[in-house]
Amino acid sequence: MSAARKTMSGDVPRALALVAIVAAFAALSPDFLGARNLSMLAIELSTTAILALGMFLVILPGHIDLSAGSGVGLIGGVAAVLVTRAGWPAPPAMAAAAALALLIWYGMGRIIVSQKMPAFIITLGGLLVFKGLFWMVIRNATVPVSPAGALNVYARLTTTYLPPAWSWALVGALAVLLFGNWARRARRGGRYDAEQGFLRALIGVQGAALFVAVVNGFRGVPLPALLLGASAVATIVLTERTAFGRRLYAIGGNEEAAHLAGIDVDLTVIHAYALMGAAVAVTGFLQTAYAGASTTTVGDLMELDAIAACVIGGTSLKGGRGNARGVLFGSLIMATLLNGMTLLAVPPEIKYVTRGLVLALAVWLDTRLAR
Repeated sequence: MSAARKTMSGDVPRALALVAIVAAFAALSPDFLGARNLSMLAIELSTTAILALGMFLVILPGHIDLSAGSGVGLIGGVAAVLVTRAGWPAPPAMAAAAALALLIWYGMGRIIVSQKMPAFIITLGGLLVFKGLFWMVIRNATVPVSPAGALNVYARLTTTYLPPAWSWALVGALAVLLFGNWARRARRGGRYDAEQGFLRALIGVQGAALFVAVVNGFRGVPLPALLLGASAVATIVLTERTAFGRRLYAIGGNEEAAHLAGIDVDLTVIHAYALMGAAVAVTGFLQTAYAGASTTTVGDLMELDAIAACVIGGTSLKGGRGNARGVLFGSLIMATLLNGMTLLAVPPEIKYVTRGLVLALAVWLDTRLAR
């Protein structure tokens, strides 16, 4: 089966699964499709998807990161401690925490490639180390991100919304961008399917317009959604329009052949892990701000949600296959599932069982598509 047909065969069950999940939650809770809950869903999707996009860059060359969830807690906790206990202004505190994340994940990548050690083992060790360091940093206590009387940018990350007029202006800008790109590629001709490209652009604009119309019924487009949009565009451009992205696919497809072709495999993998660190930092800030405080549970199992989102979206765990758009779709399925269960007050043990089953199903789907 061709790659295109494999992708199409996977798109249909993913779409049906999302429709079934939304329909089930909408039937069980009328509030699920309300403007307020969908706005909250947009924030939760943003935290899941940004981490999943970083995980995608690591999985693409055939690696993995099991430490991401613990890293989310640690980096968010470092920034919270600097703001609340050390009295730092939020921007430099967040910048310092982000620099720490870049340094840590760059170091992990270098250890993996220089010592020829399995990423699974190194990042599994990182999971435990970062979790312990996280608890040490916050001293096993709740550290708020919004001290009284402080104009705290950190705390406002998930409580800032774009005014309705600006939201519609963004939809207009997106329409110009998508249809402009379609027109340029259609003029070039070649193997580009102009009709399919137009349809994708139209669906993208309609989806954005529907999203804005719904969330404007609450407070407007939340800031995390804009951060997700920027992250998604950056990832798409990086993986589809740059030499670095082509190297990621080549390494995941056949590492030995990539090396023989002159690709610096080690440096490419190290840079992928550094970008994973950036995704961990942004997710850590958003997740901690959304919780309102750094607690010992921030980031728990988020690495598994990110991996599941990638695999559901068509990314192969062996590397070399997948795209950022699929990862976003997989993230939407995961975020919708978790949001709906939270809205219905599903017990934590059922949430764990459900997430485990979804992860197992995602891996089974990956195996089926690889045949």
